[in-house]
Formats: sequence, structure tokens, C-alpha cells
Amino acid sequence: MLTPAVTVLGPQRQPTLGRVLAKLSTDGPIAAINAGWQEREGDDAELMALLGDRGRNLRLHARWFDALQADPEYATAEREHRVVLDQVQQLYLLRLDHALRATYGVLQRAEPHPRTRDAAAADALEIVRLIDATHVQRIRELHDAFVEAWSPAARDTFAGHVAEVAEQLSQAGCLVMAGGHVGELLWLLEVFDVARHLPAQVVAWSGGAMVLTERIVLFHDRVAHGPAQAEVLNRGLGLLRDVVLLPHARRRLRTDDPVRMSVLARRFAPARCVVLDDGVTLDLGRDSTLPADARVVTVDGRITTQDAA
Repeated sequence: MLTPAVTVLGPQRQPTLGRVLAKLSTDGPIAAINAGWQEREGDDAELMALLGDRGRNLRLHARWFDALQADPEYATAEREHRVVLDQVQQLYLLRLDHALRATYGVLQRAEPHPRTRDAAAADALEIVRLIDATHVQRIRELHDAFVEAWSPAARDTFAGHVAEVAEQLSQAGCLVMAGGHVGELLWLLEVFDVARHLPAQVVAWSGGAMVLTERIVLFHDRVAHGPAQAEVLNRGLGLLRDVVLLPHARRRLRTDDPVRMSVLARRFAPARCVVLDDGVTLDLGRDSTLPADARVVTVDGRITTQDAA
């Protein structure tokens, strides 16, 4: 299977997608996935206008809903599975919150011997990383067990849809993928086995870009009840390696808090935390190479270009 060339964009409130697609030398239809919009998947007029006559919406969310309606036994099993996943995520967040608060507390102490504080902070970060890693492993074990037990793609209610999606992707010269609910998007990409049939070019933004990475990290420091902890949701498709993508970073991160920003960068190192703000276009090619002008979070809590980091 040929690894596609990947372009990731900043948020599309003021769309740049049309200009990006015009520069790509791709033939054939342009497949579109906006399943992260969930029930609003069909409200795609603006997206499809940017794709022109070549646009084909794969309608993953609608296909999934049709299959659930026709297969109540599977629908019940999937609903119960998702309840378990939500419980696992909440228990992970409980452990993570304590570990990150301890890490921030250590780093904020004014110690007469900084080397002692830095060693304690490194130990605290290792605990955070262990919590992240064991959480992802547990989520994948649950996922694999569910797929083994229920094999959704092989069920009669899904199989026709899976084959149609594969056929449309095989004819496409490019796939564009929007954001929305990133967990829902990842689930449907896996149900319909999209990763096995990707065309030569993929253009994605927001949650659509996040699912392409090895590790999906949710973050939002600017919420009403105070900063939330950045959390690992799940393993991504792994198409983009050694990067953590941060859409809407300047709106969602407390970039004026060097301790929080430093912990974010150090926690996921050696992966680079890449800022995807409005107007950003990053061509990562087939080998996940960050352009020199990509803006990243550094271990000392700054945002700067990749070549200056």
C-alpha cells in the first residue's frame, strides 16, 4: 500500500482548502469525509462547493447509522462498548489530573537547588507518560476485543457500505477530511477500514488532521471551570509520525503559561507539538517531515518555528 502524501491545514473558518487543492496535481474524484460533524454530516454544501464537480462525500456517519438501524443486536453491543470506553477515559482523567498537578507543583517551587527540583519534575513526568501509555494500551485492548467479538465490517449490515467506501476511495485522487468530534471520526474510519484504501493525497484539518497521527491528544486550557488537562484519547491511524497536532492552539492553550506549555512539549517528546492556527498549511509529504516554518511548542514553553526550536 502506497503511503499518501499528507497536507494539514489550520482551522477552516476562513477556508484555504480551495487554494490548496488547486495547487495539487491530482486527478480523479475528490473523496470527502466529514463524519466528525455527526448528525450535521449532510450539511456539506460549503465543503462540496470547494471541491467542485469532483467532490464525493463518503457519508460515513449516515452509513453507520443505517447499519445500526438494520442491526439492533450489534447496535446494543456497540453502545455498551462505548459506555465502557467512556468509563475508562474518566478513570484515566482522574489519575492524570493528580499526576499533572503534582508535576506543575514541583516545577513551580522556588528551590535553592534547581537540579533537585528538575530531577523530581522529570520523575513526575515519567509517571504522566506511564499513565498515558497504559491508557492507550487499555483502550486498544478493549477495541481489539470488541472487533474480534463483533467484526462490524464483516456483518451483512456493514459489508456493503464498507465495499462501497473502498471502491470510491480506490477511484479518488485525493481525500479531504474535516474535523468535528474526533472520537466519532476515528471510530468510523476504523469501522469502514478507510486507512487501507487511502488515495495518493490526503488533505486534513482540525480533528481530521489529529486522527492521522500516532496519538490523539485533546486539549483546552480556556474552559469555564478552569484549565482542563490535555488528555490522550486514543491511538490514531499512525500516518503522521512523531507529531502531536494542536488545532486552534492560540485559542485553546494558555500560551502565556510557560510551565503548562513546557510540560506539554516535554510530556510528548520526542514527538513535536505542532501549532495549527488559522491560515496554516503544512505539506508533510509521505514521510511526516515538518517544514522549517512549522510552529512548534518548545521544551521551555515557547512557540517558535521548527528551524529555530
